[in-house]
Amino acid sequence: MKGIAVLLAVMMAFSGVSVCAAAPAAGGKEIIVADFNTGDKPNNLGGDFGSWDKDPNDDTQGCQLSFVEDDALGDKTGYACRLEYDVDSKNPAYNGFWMKLNGLDASSYNTLTFYIKGDAQKGFTKRIKLELKDKNNKPSAYILSGITDKWQKVSIPLSKFRRIDDWKAMNEFVIVFDDINSNPKTGAILVDEIAFARE
Repeated sequence: MKGIAVLLAVMMAFSGVSVCAAAPAAGGKEIIVADFNTGDKPNNLGGDFGSWDKDPNDDTQGCQLSFVEDDALGDKTGYACRLEYDVDSKNPAYNGFWMKLNGLDASSYNTLTFYIKGDAQKGFTKRIKLELKDKNNKPSAYILSGITDKWQKVSIPLSKFRRIDDWKAMNEFVIVFDDINSNPKTGAILVDEIAFARE
């Protein structure tokens, strides 16, 4: 039986058929978390994602996720994630976007990268809060400023997420819109090509 298995493996190798499809290995120059090119869930790691609201029963605030045919890299068949937010409420307001990282070992990387732009027609905040959460779901925040209505690549050193000291099993990536940082308090941003990289 062992000889047959070896023979099959050799035959498959010569025919160009891979014996098994390997997942992206941690330690490469970059690992794509989400390119949104299917226009659907899950992300490239198999993780779920969606929008969240501080109080789903408060209809004066919220965040809605959709997919749009506006790929950051110009792929005509690709999509980006659009987040329409509203934190214009008399109540304390915050909401946003969450994405599971499925225990990704990010210890070989030093940078969080993604593309972002504001929706010029809807209006958009120039400033958002980002969070990364470790395996214990402990959040570490970073404030991103300088969003424009043109696609731009953002590269944030992981050292900026100071509360995380173990990168071997990451749990979640989060975008937060809140009534402190978001100006205007209603609008939309687009996000694409979320990745961890070694730069």
